[in-house]
Amino acid sequence: MDIMALNRQPDLFLSDPEPELLEDRPEHVYRADPEEVRRDLMRLLAEARAAKTMPWEPRKVRLYQTIFPQMSNWLPEEEAAQLRFEFAQEMQRLAKAA
Repeated sequence: MDIMALNRQPDLFLSDPEPELLEDRPEHVYRADPEEVRRDLMRLLAEARAAKTMPWEPRKVRLYQTIFPQMSNWLPEEEAAQLRFEFAQEMQRLAKAA
């Protein structure tokens, strides 16, 4: 009896056991829900508008100043531009109030 016959592990050099692993598969594309994005942006904008002084620690300010414009890109361009403008105005106002 051949020792190789007893070994149930397939020979890695004989064939390609899983050719589907090499197939081109479509890349998963993330699509944000515009309503959810709008709700999140409006929440941040409302929080900024309601504050007399900066409501966030510096680290969060930097984060929000980065992600707010990026998130707005999921909305129609005119709406996104208006929200970015309003957020920037509030951030300037809050920076001066410090």
